Amino acid sequence: MVEMVNRPYARAFEDYATRNPDVLCLSADLTSSCEIDGFRDRHPEQFLSMGMAEQNMLSFAGGLGLAGYRPFIHTFGVFLYRRPYDQLMASIAYPRRKVRLMGFLPGITTPGGMTHQAIEDISIMRTIPNMTVLETGDATEVEGIVEAADSIDGPVYCRVLRGSIPRLFDTPFRLGEMRVLSEGSDVLVVTAGITTEEAIRARGALDAAGVSVRHLHLSTLKPFDAAQILEHAASVRHGVITLENHLVAGGIGSMVAEAMAEAGMGKRLIRLGLQDTYAHGGSRPYLMRYYGLDALALVRAIERLSGQQTGIDEAALGAVRVEEVHSAVKAEAL
Repeated sequence: MVEMVNRPYARAFEDYATRNPDVLCLSADLTSSCEIDGFRDRHPEQFLSMGMAEQNMLSFAGGLGLAGYRPFIHTFGVFLYRRPYDQLMASIAYPRRKVRLMGFLPGITTPGGMTHQAIEDISIMRTIPNMTVLETGDATEVEGIVEAADSIDGPVYCRVLRGSIPRLFDTPFRLGEMRVLSEGSDVLVVTAGITTEEAIRARGALDAAGVSVRHLHLSTLKPFDAAQILEHAASVRHGVITLENHLVAGGIGSMVAEAMAEAGMGKRLIRLGLQDTYAHGGSRPYLMRYYGLDALALVRAIERLSGQQTGIDEAALGAVRVEEVHSAVKAEAL
């Protein structure tokens, strides 16, 4: 039974920030939605409410970084790069300020539709010089993301999960290290964030069907460890599948494709993710099924890649966790 952890970010941030007075907590009018309302109430001397003015907030954070503070900006991921892109570049990335951009609701983890779904954030953030990009995939990584982000000498963008989150890993978040979750020899599967749990759901049924899966989980997306990806890709027979909560263009699939092409590796690659489309509103399980980001989509891709029919259907996969789409305090699930 997978342990579910409620609001691990709230506890992790408060514990870390109270031990580091140079850490400041900035909010863009989404304080409770980013789980920092308790910190605001208990530690007002380290909290700044910037209102719905993201451009100003990023410029202000750059100034705080110049003054020696380490601001943690909390808002939904889309509001950290779409609206304030110029301020992100000029006030934070170019001068290498120690600003920590904590982006909640990555990809289709929100039913809020295109205005709230950060589906191209990896592709944008990884192209910005000086920017580090991290992603959380379970409660353990959420608990470690604050300290990991604050260890970086420069700006960092984090895709952060919130609410009730499964604990998949028992070892802490380590910068630059990818997790090897299984060491199969037929197909390499590369996942990050919420797609890792889907791959784990599929692996038991695939193993029973005689498909040997090598599974890598990424939490450091930039800098990207191309050499390690290539080493794993070379050890499997059929090829590589990437599964991501993001557009396939510019995201993890593109990073793996670039690494393979530059090395002259002639193995097949299938990229699963959003295919040149915006996502509409809906629950996470529905959206993952509709856009082909779930365990069954991974099984079908492995069948195409290997040429082997597994006979696996939804009933053969690991159980789907029951998820509440709406909460008592946020009826719109935002």
